[in-house]
Amino acid sequence: MDKLLEIISEIDIPSAYDHFAEGESPDPPFICYLIPGNDNFAADGKAYFKVDQVNIELYTDLKDPETEKEGQEAKKPDAAKIIAGILAFVICCAFGSSDSFAFWEEDLTFEGESVYNYLQVREDAGSVYLSTNVLFGVQSVYMKNGGLTGMYYDYAMAAPIMAGINTGSFTEAEPFRILILGNGSGTFATQCQRYFSEGLFAVPLVIDAVEIDQDITDPAEKYFDLPDKVNVYTYDGRAFLNVCKDKYDVIMVDAYQDITIPFQMSSLEFFTLVKEHLADDGVMVVNLNMRGGENAMNTHIADTIGACFEQVWTVDVDYTTNRELFASDSPEMTDTFRKGCEGYCISSFSTDRDLYLFMQRAEKGLKQYTPGSMIMTDDQAPVELLSMKAIDGIIYDEVAYFKDIYKEQGMKGVIDALK
Repeated sequence: MDKLLEIISEIDIPSAYDHFAEGESPDPPFICYLIPGNDNFAADGKAYFKVDQVNIELYTDLKDPETEKEGQEAKKPDAAKIIAGILAFVICCAFGSSDSFAFWEEDLTFEGESVYNYLQVREDAGSVYLSTNVLFGVQSVYMKNGGLTGMYYDYAMAAPIMAGINTGSFTEAEPFRILILGNGSGTFATQCQRYFSEGLFAVPLVIDAVEIDQDITDPAEKYFDLPDKVNVYTYDGRAFLNVCKDKYDVIMVDAYQDITIPFQMSSLEFFTLVKEHLADDGVMVVNLNMRGGENAMNTHIADTIGACFEQVWTVDVDYTTNRELFASDSPEMTDTFRKGCEGYCISSFSTDRDLYLFMQRAEKGLKQYTPGSMIMTDDQAPVELLSMKAIDGIIYDEVAYFKDIYKEQGMKGVIDALK
């Protein structure tokens, strides 16, 4: 509170907490500030991070460039930050009358909320996107031309090849079986159906997809052309494994919600359960988000998986923070992958050729992972705290970028950079 008062006093504008006493209100401009509560991060009766909510209101009769200039030219960075916050508040008041959460977005195809997520579907001439975050991130993509996305879903398609999908071992009676835990709107399922059940090899497929949020599955059928052959179950991924008796050649784990993964799907017990549902020489592929340093959440997950599986390989997704992890007990997993890719090379089908070229790209980035000792269990899987550390690093980098722009170009430069 003392620091807040110090910052406000540097602006040299009359101010009061909540309101001025009756009869003492000055002429505008003036500031009223209020601390209505807090949003502390707490667990087990302990506050790990204290976050006070602060409302700051700037009252003026008309636009006052001199007052804005005074704030922009404040000597101390803290004063500049408070002016920026006031301007952001004014902007939000001006544009916040929209009934859309993402009020700056135009022509959204769909927007809504579910028990689990905020949902946003948008599209352009070539693609349809699902996002469960107002500002960033893409959970599902549908390419209108039926092609590859260039995103992590494409890298994950190495898993069926590692499991020998095109070795001629599968028939209608004994099809290749894929399980997806965290289906979203079905990008991976749709691409597997297109690229593996058609073309030169035309492998018989059974795809079971688990998605906890029915309100995400509904747009999948309407906007993302999810094939009818994909069996979708509205279920928690781990709970599904507990009742499922089938085994699969590939199990994909893609259960991220924004920046974190459910703790019950990140532990040694969970990955052991996944392994029990894999066929001989089966492959698990896990989408890891926000790769980082040696103490990052992804390192904990990879170490945990390494305690279950003999073979662990990773590939970083170009131009993103995603990393795909492949795990199996088959010592021939990568050899099977390379031989399988050669089969697509000789095909005359365009889908096979596209897949072959992308798999060459993925193969160049494959690296064997040496597990460490950061193993998470059902009793200790601090995924929320690890995720917060990761997002703190990203925010720090982004704020540093805009801070430099503010120093050189002022608030106009920041606004221009956000356009």
